Amino acid sequence: MEIKETLENQCVIISVKGRIDSYTAPRFSETLQAIIDRGIYRIILDLREVVYISSAGLRVLIDIHKNCQNTNKGELALVCVPERVHDTLEMVGFTSLFRLFPNVQVALQQVQS
Repeated sequence: MEIKETLENQCVIISVKGRIDSYTAPRFSETLQAIIDRGIYRIILDLREVVYISSAGLRVLIDIHKNCQNTNKGELALVCVPERVHDTLEMVGFTSLFRLFPNVQVALQQVQS
């Protein structure tokens, strides 16, 4: 799994490539938690190059989502979700928990408002 971080307009954009599974989920969680620890609660997660997400990856999404929302300052938004990953999110009922956007630009406009 590869993770790239970009800061834009008080939002952190995280681009992930590869698999988010029980092997890679701890590093994924550490990366996202480090952003929150820096006081940044608006996170846009670009999943366009994610080929698989396991229950461990889903758990990370829920944990970070809760941390962002508990502050009443932010959110974890998902963009460019591949069909296979979207099907997984839908199957476990997560599509109603997260705002999903077609691209980073649209997410930036919505998350900041």
